[in-house]
Amino acid sequence: MSEFNNVTVTKAASVYFDGKVTSRKVTFSDGSVKTLGIMMVGEYEFATAEKELMEILAGDIDILLTGNNSWQSINAGQSFEVSANSTFKIRAKTLVDYCCSYLT
Repeated sequence: MSEFNNVTVTKAASVYFDGKVTSRKVTFSDGSVKTLGIMMVGEYEFATAEKELMEILAGDIDILLTGNNSWQSINAGQSFEVSANSTFKIRAKTLVDYCCSYLT
């Protein structure tokens, strides 16, 4: 899906890592939430409360999920899931455009 209809967008951005990662919250009529964001080149570690689906819309990253010993390459058009209550690392190799869906 390339666009979302009938949603509420929170205008204020969530800003992380000195502005190198930003996102905006999109809330759907059924209460589900996604965030749309941009990640600058760099290495980041995130913590999750909920299970997440990360879709890479543009750019190239490497990820290291909790419990894994090796990095995995993810490119534009690919996605990956992150377990609830875990941490994961991302190495953004290029400017990254992403969509994060919070799963229940």
